[in-house]
Amino acid sequence: MDKIIDILDSIAYEKGLKVEEVETALKEALIKTAEKMVDETLTFDANIDRENKKLELSQKVEVVPDGDSRSLGLDEEGNSINPENFIELSEAQEIDPDLEVGDTVDYDLEFENMGRNAATILHSNFEYRVQRYLEETLVSKYKNKIGKTINGTVTRVDRQENTFVEIGEVKGMLPRKSRIKGEFFKVGDTVKAVVKAVNIDKANGLIIELSRTAPKFLESLLRAEVPELKDEIISIEASARIPGSRAKIALTTTDPSVDPIGSIVGVKGVRISAVSAQLHGENIDCVEYSAIPEMFISRALSPAIIQSVKIEKPADGNDKGKAVVTIPSDQKSKAIGKAGLNIRLASMLTRYEIELVEVGGSTTTSSTSDNQEVEKTTDTASLEALFK
Repeated sequence: MDKIIDILDSIAYEKGLKVEEVETALKEALIKTAEKMVDETLTFDANIDRENKKLELSQKVEVVPDGDSRSLGLDEEGNSINPENFIELSEAQEIDPDLEVGDTVDYDLEFENMGRNAATILHSNFEYRVQRYLEETLVSKYKNKIGKTINGTVTRVDRQENTFVEIGEVKGMLPRKSRIKGEFFKVGDTVKAVVKAVNIDKANGLIIELSRTAPKFLESLLRAEVPELKDEIISIEASARIPGSRAKIALTTTDPSVDPIGSIVGVKGVRISAVSAQLHGENIDCVEYSAIPEMFISRALSPAIIQSVKIEKPADGNDKGKAVVTIPSDQKSKAIGKAGLNIRLASMLTRYEIELVEVGGSTTTSSTSDNQEVEKTTDTASLEALFK
């Protein structure tokens, strides 16, 4: 016990924990051991005396008025309790005349007298509590990295094709659903992904959930490639992805002299091509953000040229409104895009349900029933849930 302080300092240094956390873990473990070895109905306290390098364990007894039912083993409701947790005032003042009702009397206990199993139980309890503090520290550390890109080495791929990655002192898992279609990893590969969530699994301990399909992964890759994003001269206001196929990002700038789209694309497209190459050739469309919904929706549907946009507020108070977009017939295919990708991404980017109203060119009349055709987007709720 005379080396206990040095041992605690050493454990704190090796585990990367605060000394106070390790001390608390030991005190909690000591109290738990005393309850196990002596009596779990008694009240114990532990203290670490750094000056004398001693570990102190004591039983705490509360001072109650003479004749109080608690000293006889009954609480206020008549339930049975341990009377050894209480001492009457007259008896307590024989120990110390200055004691009053509500004070506590501490009886020192010798840990060495608790039996040979006490050390084993103490070690087990202490190790468990240190591990909990370590997990809490790591959870806090990696929660601050949610939305940021990290690198790791593949250590295992299970039967469900979940990829397990070693990230420093913790494990990362890249689920199959969070992997870009067509990607395959084997043991030893280096994986770059964004931290999506931090979870504690009973079987595997702390698990960092990774994603290569989240829009945040695209944003993180762009920040690494474009200095103006890192310096916050340009901001990504919104992003949407259909991983491995196509993505859209909405950009703003705080400097009027900076072209946000040109800066992201780079000279001859070198910047955006470098990011696209890391996403299995995913096409990335850049649009300029606008706080005016009609203008933003119009830009989000590029390369289609829009005639007009009308916003319809939802009657049920849903935050996702509806945009009725009038479009020339020769622009319809551009607005929808291959396999509907363009209109789906525009809906995800702007967070509006988009309805296309096709106008039949020069033959358009005021009678919309004869010359207009309505094209509605498919439901994108499931896609948003999967990729946001």
